[in-house]
Amino acid sequence: MNYKVLYRKYRPDCFENIVGQDYIIKTLQNSVLNNNISHAYIFSGPRGTGKTSTAKVFAKAINCLDPVNGSPCGKCEFCQNFQENPDIIEIDAASNNGVDEIRTLIDNIKLMPTNGKYKVYIIDEVHMLTTSAFNALLLTLEEPPSHTIFILATTNIENVPITILSRCQRFDFQKIKVEDIVKRLEYICDIENIKATPEALKEIAYLAEGGLRDALSLLDQLSKTNQELTLELIDKEVKTLSESEIIDLLNVIEDNDVEQFLEHLQDYEQRAIDYKSFVKKFTDVASNRAKNIKKSGNFRRLTFSDYKKIILELSDSITKININVEPYTILEMILLDYFNTDTKANEIAEIKEEKNIEEKPNNIVDNSSDEKMKELINIRINNCFVNVQKKYLEQIKNDINNYLNSISIDGKIKTILLDSEVVAASDTNLIFACSSEKKADTANKKLNFIEDGLEKGIGKAYKIIFLNQNVWLKEKNRYIENLKNKIKYKIIPEPEISEKENFQINDVFEISKVEII
Repeated sequence: MNYKVLYRKYRPDCFENIVGQDYIIKTLQNSVLNNNISHAYIFSGPRGTGKTSTAKVFAKAINCLDPVNGSPCGKCEFCQNFQENPDIIEIDAASNNGVDEIRTLIDNIKLMPTNGKYKVYIIDEVHMLTTSAFNALLLTLEEPPSHTIFILATTNIENVPITILSRCQRFDFQKIKVEDIVKRLEYICDIENIKATPEALKEIAYLAEGGLRDALSLLDQLSKTNQELTLELIDKEVKTLSESEIIDLLNVIEDNDVEQFLEHLQDYEQRAIDYKSFVKKFTDVASNRAKNIKKSGNFRRLTFSDYKKIILELSDSITKININVEPYTILEMILLDYFNTDTKANEIAEIKEEKNIEEKPNNIVDNSSDEKMKELINIRINNCFVNVQKKYLEQIKNDINNYLNSISIDGKIKTILLDSEVVAASDTNLIFACSSEKKADTANKKLNFIEDGLEKGIGKAYKIIFLNQNVWLKEKNRYIENLKNKIKYKIIPEPEISEKENFQINDVFEISKVEII
């Protein structure tokens, strides 16, 4: 059989061809240059990142008769006969993990090397050794003969006893960057005459999850189609989703379109999209959105906290999905929890769109049972949106932050402001969002008290209102929709509230001082 799979055909035979582990390679080359070779090394890291290949190249370099800059020359007798060299012993600990195999190894290390300067034992997947085998290896690993070097490789460093680790120089291999994998794939495609689009190679590198061997295996598999490698071909053959499809799905969730969401998930299931691949790509795209929200402070319907919860829940689902439960059922239930199914609010919004009215929005607010307060809240939301601007928001946030740090601030006002966040601002009105309905209700019962304190603290009078976070999100989305539909907000006069109807601080707090921790 003449055909050799790509990952074997292009296995690195020199340090220069090892991808993505520059620091490790440089350190090992310096060891060879300075003849500063340790008796034992351990290479740890994810699969396909070059641990065993590096071990073999290092073994070749330390025995090379004429190394070049710490790398094997590839021309001397030792380099030429490396594959058949009896002084390089590779052991698979997964199938040779017993104490008897290790005792045989210990007996053999006493023999001098046949050809080279060192006998090199490469023990792959060393974490698979039994406890007895590790114990048998300990003493020899600490004080091997001067002509013997151990190189241990593992994907599960946490399962290697600390007594073994302390006797080795440790090198941690990292997942290879997508761009580094793409460069290697381009090089191989050029030699093998494999036609592939840049987007396809990037997708292959992404699917490999940092492992070059996995990337080459996937490239090998796809090249058998005898077609140009494209994103469409990869999606079809590998049963994965493109990044654009994931973005479309996230937009459907942001738009609160349950029907479209269910159709998308049904389509993925029918196409047999691998759910693990779906979760990985979904969490990657979602995390990018969450980072953008954190940087800019701007979001649509889902907040940073929503994205954070989605990512954690989906990641957790991978370890909990039972073989008797359809994976897509679990994914569906997790994501459906982030849709707002407030039927009443949706119906009112639809009626407003039909009438295309330019008066105040019919806000769904339930922060207080008092009708006067509900009316005032709706009016102040409307009036804030008349001239809401980002520059006002940035300025008031800065002013409030300075006010919170001042010694003149009243303790009760400080408690309220610390429990809320200003989310919209015009030149005359402010909207604050609270984490709960109870906190918003409490704050709204002492508006005059807060407004007076704020005016004294920042030197400007504002009409303010407090909403719980969920209500604020509804109002924000409604405002965005109104902008799209060219529905204008107009100033609405506030009703006069009599002295009897005015809300006092003593209605909520006792006279005793509120302690600030």
